[in-house]
Amino acid sequence: MKFNVFKNTVLLFVLVMISCASKVKNSTNETEETLEQVKIDSSLVVGANQTENYLPLLKDKRVGVVANQTSVIFNADTSYTHLIDSLLNLNINIKKVFSPEHGFRGKADAGELVKDGIDTKTNLPIFSLHGSTKKPSKEQLEGLDIIIFDIQDVGVRFYTYISTLHYIMEACAEQDIPVLILDRPNPNGHYVDGPTLEIENKSFLGMHPIPLVHGMTIGEYAHMINGEKWLKNAITCDISIIPIKNYTHKTPYSLSIRPSPNLPNDQSIKLYPSLGLFEGTNINAGRGTEFQFQRFGAPFLNKAFYKFNYTPIANFGAKHPKHKNTVCYGKDLKDEVLNGVMTLKWVIEAYKNSTDKSLFFNTKNFTKHAGTDKLQKQIEAGISEANIKATWKKDLEDFKKTRKKYLLYP
Repeated sequence: MKFNVFKNTVLLFVLVMISCASKVKNSTNETEETLEQVKIDSSLVVGANQTENYLPLLKDKRVGVVANQTSVIFNADTSYTHLIDSLLNLNINIKKVFSPEHGFRGKADAGELVKDGIDTKTNLPIFSLHGSTKKPSKEQLEGLDIIIFDIQDVGVRFYTYISTLHYIMEACAEQDIPVLILDRPNPNGHYVDGPTLEIENKSFLGMHPIPLVHGMTIGEYAHMINGEKWLKNAITCDISIIPIKNYTHKTPYSLSIRPSPNLPNDQSIKLYPSLGLFEGTNINAGRGTEFQFQRFGAPFLNKAFYKFNYTPIANFGAKHPKHKNTVCYGKDLKDEVLNGVMTLKWVIEAYKNSTDKSLFFNTKNFTKHAGTDKLQKQIEAGISEANIKATWKKDLEDFKKTRKKYLLYP
C-alpha cells in the first residue's frame, strides 16, 4: 500500500490559482443547496483548496473525478467554484465524472436510482454509482490514469458516501489506478457512538464492522479500508491523501453546502445519527418539510402524548415522503441541543407511544440501518437506553483502538 500525506504549505498560491478559475456564487445559484449557517473558518484549509499539492499529480494525466455538489474550492470570500470547473480552467484533462447517491448535482431523493448522463455545463460523461451498479466497471475506468475522490461526508455509517468510497477503491485497485483523496472535515468527527455493524448485516447502508458514528474523515476512513484489508480479496488501493490544514477532530465545522437534499443545516447534521434510525421505521423524520431530520412523527403516534403535528408534502429531495399529505403527530427538535452523542431516546419514546406497535418497524430496513438485529429486539423488550448502550461498550472500545492507527488529525 502506498500512503502519501503532503506537508502543509502556504495559502497564497492557492488563492492565486483559485482566482484564475471562474467564480460562481453559491455554486449553481440555487438556494436550496446552501446551508442556513455559513461559518467558514479561514484558518482551516480543505484538501481541494491545496491545489499546489495535487496539481503536479494530475499533470499530463487522464483524470476521473468522483464528485457531487459539495466538491468545491472555497474562494477568499464566501463564494466557491466547483472542483471540476476549476480543474478544467487549470487545463487538467478530466475525462469522466462519477456521481454518488443523490447524483452529481445532489438533487435525487435518498435511495433513488440515478442515471448516467452528460453534464450540461462541461459536456463530461457522468457515470452513476447509485443506479444499476455501485462499483465502476473495468470499461468505465478504461482510459483513466488517476481518480480524484472529493465528497463531503457527515460521519454516519449509513450515509452511503463511504460505501461509494469502498467500491471506488476496490475497482481502482483491481485496475491498478491510483486514487487521490481531497480530505474534508467530518462535522460529526468529534465522537464515536452507536451499535457496531455485524458483518452478516452488511449492505450498501453499512459495509464494514464500524459503529454507527465512526468519527473519521474520508481520508482517515480510506486509510482504514486499506489497513483492515476490507477490499475484496484483501487487495489494497494506491491512495494519496491531501489532508486538511489546521484541523483537529474537535474543530467545529459548519457546512456551506447541503451534503444531501435532506440535510439542510447544522442542526439536521447533528441530529442525523439519532433520527436517521427512523429511516428503518414507518416514522417520518421530517422529509417532506423544511425541517428534515429536525422533527419526527406519524399518524399512529399518540396525539395525546405528542402535541406537535405537521403534514409532509412532496418537496425538494422528497418526492414521496412517508405519510405524504397526512397529519403526523410527533416532536419538534429544531431547537434541541445535542452535541457529542447519538441518542436512542426518541426512537424508544416513539415506539412506546405508538397506538399500533405493529406499524412501527420495517424490520429488514431497520436492521440495515442499525447494523444489528439486536437493537430492534432490545427496544421491543423495553430495555432502557442506558442498558442498551452498555451492550455497545466493548465494541466501541475495540473500534477506538483500531481507529487510532488511522487517524491523520489529533
